[in-house]
Amino acid sequence: MEKQWFTISVYSENNVGLLNRISGIFLKRHINIESLNVSKSEIEHVSKFTIVVNTTKDWTKKIVGQIEKQIEVIKAYYHTVDEIIYQESALFKIESHLLFDERQIQNIIKESNSQIVTVSRDFFVLAKTGRRHEIDEMHDALEPYGIMQFVRSGRLAVTKEEMPISKILNESYQEK
Repeated sequence: MEKQWFTISVYSENNVGLLNRISGIFLKRHINIESLNVSKSEIEHVSKFTIVVNTTKDWTKKIVGQIEKQIEVIKAYYHTVDEIIYQESALFKIESHLLFDERQIQNIIKESNSQIVTVSRDFFVLAKTGRRHEIDEMHDALEPYGIMQFVRSGRLAVTKEEMPISKILNESYQEK
């Protein structure tokens, strides 16, 4: 079976140590987590993990099954790229003189629809939000000029279809 990108959504109680146990599930199978984001979800008192992996559908199903065995996990799902809407964010720190001395830098900023977050005497910071390949393209364009620092977020994703977990959990938590 061929490898592909999957986004795994995990809804859980917010408990210490869960992230460690979830990452251990991937470690045991020698599957690299490409991106990880944890935040509160649309349901009060419920956290959402968004995990991106490049593996087979069979492995993804097995991983989701193992994740759901964790006592704090309420429900886990996996999605293909076609089933979600997603974005990532990145920050690029660049030497300030390049903003004025290298015309191409200004073209990169304009063409990539990025924003200048701050400018100081020594550096400026660009913010870019988009798909992974868009951030990679911007990184490749800026790299010849020297990137002082670079950081990117984990994937932020919502499903195109309604998530049944939202309705179930809303009803469950409103009863408490």
